[in-house]
Amino acid sequence: MKRVKLIVAYDGTNYKGWQVQPNGITIEEVLNQKLSELLGENIVVTGASRTDSGVHSLGNVAIFDTNTRMPAEKISFALNQRLPEDIVVQDSCEVPSDWHPRYQKGRKTYEYRILNRTFRMPTRRLDTYFYYHPLDIEKMQRAAAYLVGEHDFKSFCAVGAQVKTTVRTIYACDVRKDQDIITIRVTGNGFLYNMVRIIAGTLIRVGGGEWKPEQIPDILSALDRNAAGPTAPAHGLTMIGIEYE
Repeated sequence: MKRVKLIVAYDGTNYKGWQVQPNGITIEEVLNQKLSELLGENIVVTGASRTDSGVHSLGNVAIFDTNTRMPAEKISFALNQRLPEDIVVQDSCEVPSDWHPRYQKGRKTYEYRILNRTFRMPTRRLDTYFYYHPLDIEKMQRAAAYLVGEHDFKSFCAVGAQVKTTVRTIYACDVRKDQDIITIRVTGNGFLYNMVRIIAGTLIRVGGGEWKPEQIPDILSALDRNAAGPTAPAHGLTMIGIEYE
């Protein structure tokens, strides 16, 4: 028995998120099915991050245990021949039998992309959130800076999420603009349910002039989901990857 680690990229448009569920096809379900067919045994993968319906990824991490004699580094090549075109394994390798992607110390990075222009751009409809009101990047940058550090992010967590603690550490939160695309890039030691999308919704309120950047500390200290901005749509969010120590 050996443990294999996968780095998985996917366009989440046609999937009900990562985790297997009864109401539609998921990334995890497809991987389980195709790996089981490839290796001739019942394979169940475990992912590092359970991305929501419509969310994309460039580097989610998953593991599975197998008795196959196929070298771990060859599995990615064989698996990609069976996967649909919107899921591609970027790498596969063997890891120690006790290595687990959720329990290793590391940094996760997400990007939320906003198409900020007068009219929609059809080629970016699947991976950006279209927002036609002008957004002030400088104000969004100032607001984002308040989120860096260790804070209780309860105000930025979906109501009803079951977690032991809502304290997280954000190492970097940057906002940049390239032509019509505004990118909010957040790196942290972990994220609460809908946390990055709520951060994006809050920064949009600031960029649109409804709130001031200096209100962010008050939103944090409120420890109340109603104090923060709306949850931005899922399709603008991409999980960039995970760096493990």
